[in-house]
Amino acid sequence: MGKPKYYDFCVHAVPDGDSTAQELVSLARHFGFSGIALSNHSDRPPDRKQVLPSVEGFEVFRGIELVEEKTSKLHSLIGKFRNLTDVLIVHGGSEAVNRAALENPRVDILNHPAFDRSSGLNQVLAKAAAENGVAIGITLRPLLHSRGSRRIRLLSDLKSNLDLARKYDVSLVLCSDAMSCFDLRSPMEMLALAEVCGLEEDEALEAISTVPEKIIAKNRPGPGYIKKGIEVLEGEDLF
Repeated sequence: MGKPKYYDFCVHAVPDGDSTAQELVSLARHFGFSGIALSNHSDRPPDRKQVLPSVEGFEVFRGIELVEEKTSKLHSLIGKFRNLTDVLIVHGGSEAVNRAALENPRVDILNHPAFDRSSGLNQVLAKAAAENGVAIGITLRPLLHSRGSRRIRLLSDLKSNLDLARKYDVSLVLCSDAMSCFDLRSPMEMLALAEVCGLEEDEALEAISTVPEKIIAKNRPGPGYIKKGIEVLEGEDLF
């Protein structure tokens, strides 16, 4: 088995964050990541395709974190962004938004599902996530920047969601949610933090390596792919 590749699928560059895309990419590469997704927040349709930095030996993916409370508009935004992005994230935080995201197979990740006195997930939503292949994001920045009762609440919500994810086989994605270079952590630090937060070693590794790779494989099909259910076959594969 080769060395695993590590990915951070929720990194915010200017104007959303405080660091440029090039600064974030350079530091992530230095830390040992194989790639990151630049996933700024948005609540409106794209006016143009995102321009990505080019770095040899390092993958930079187009991402988006949609922020919208009206579910009808959220579904519209998902449809408009889906073919323009490699990683489509929904910023949760209400029962209606969480449900809309987890019941939509075009969504890759639901981040920040907790709200009020709820962790954001229940048995019904966990089943929907598993059935539709939507992963739950575990974002480290809120945990690292919180203190006292706020951190206790975040850890409690995370534990509840981990229990549901394990019971219903829901995928997890571990990400920094970085708003600047100061929020980025190396893969080894992220794995260690995830284990402190309650993930098993194999769960943390899958969340930063295997699951992100599956998301990219789903959204970037091979050269023989035309559309779902249709594939180009060559030579002897024709008969």
